[in-house]
Amino acid sequence: MITMVPLLVVLLLALILFGAGFALKALWWLAVIVLVVWLLGFVMRSADTGGRKGRWYRW
Repeated sequence: MITMVPLLVVLLLALILFGAGFALKALWWLAVIVLVVWLLGFVMRSADTGGRKGRWYRW
């Protein structure tokens, strides 16, 4: 029974690290998608009546 504790700790640590790695990879993909959307909005923004480029966001 005592020898099972280190094995369980190692398995739990591997599971936590795998979950963290997956979450970080998903966050990287989300950041890339947001960056692409922002760049597309920046490039494709419309000109207002004065000929200047307007803001594509509403903040």
